[in-house]
Amino acid sequence: MNLQADVFGVRFQNPVLLAAGTCGFGQELSDVVDLEALGGFVTKSVTVEPRPGNPAPRVAEFGGGMLNSIGLANPGLEATKREKLPWIRANVRRAHVLVSIAGHSPGEYFKLIEGLDGESGFLGFEVNLSCPNDAKRGGPPFALDPRAVAEILDGCRSRTERPLVAKLAPNDLDLAHTVRVAAEAGADGLTLVNTVPGLLLRPGSGAPELGAGQGGMSGPALRPVGLRAVMAARAATDLPILGVGGIFAAQDAVAYARAGATLVEMGTASFAAPRAAERVIKGLRVWGRRHRVDAWRDLGGENPNQEAVWRK
Repeated sequence: MNLQADVFGVRFQNPVLLAAGTCGFGQELSDVVDLEALGGFVTKSVTVEPRPGNPAPRVAEFGGGMLNSIGLANPGLEATKREKLPWIRANVRRAHVLVSIAGHSPGEYFKLIEGLDGESGFLGFEVNLSCPNDAKRGGPPFALDPRAVAEILDGCRSRTERPLVAKLAPNDLDLAHTVRVAAEAGADGLTLVNTVPGLLLRPGSGAPELGAGQGGMSGPALRPVGLRAVMAARAATDLPILGVGGIFAAQDAVAYARAGATLVEMGTASFAAPRAAERVIKGLRVWGRRHRVDAWRDLGGENPNQEAVWRK
């Protein structure tokens, strides 16, 4: 099966990316993962200031997946420019890179765009509006406030011509409305979904298993949530959609394509098996031969109007 996908003005050699927060800035996994075999990856979310992250423990497993509360730990804007992007420029050629950005305020997103836009080595930005475990910010994520979504994306759009991909929340009670707001504010694509807020308690003491208390739930249990969100978003927009949540095998990626995803991202599976994304890519080719599907776009995920909508 031909896995190529033309999105955001470029050709992805296959539709499988690594999700933000699961591969660092690429270098962290380069000894065990062939990054150049992937469609691409999304970096760890970058914030203006360095962040140490939330207190340990930050990860806990349960039967349906994983709960994490990393707290957007990252080296900050200046160190990313100085230390992380040069490695990407020197070592990543075929895979396309999106830099994830996050902030406590709209102004911080704008500062990140201004600070990073002049750098080379990456395609565009994934605007993280939906992190559920950013304890420093407090309150609900920006993705649950359409006015904040519009303000942030509009401000980012005025500061860059690169593709902007808005990462929205799975627990949005009116996702279709937020999708339309994001599109009107200048988003070139959407990532759905982020993790779902959750809590795990220790059997003996009843204390939270994570140092920060609650965290974000990911893994197989998130797949039905992600598929529902992608299908709802596809009904509301023609923008490219990056589907993420619980993808562990080729058939999971196929399900996202059929729901309307243009590309897919994998996260938790990489913790269990670092080469999971490579296996899914190979599995998609086998699946295509077995089911006599010639191309990824034939599954319905690739929007024929992508090239018309990717740049406003």
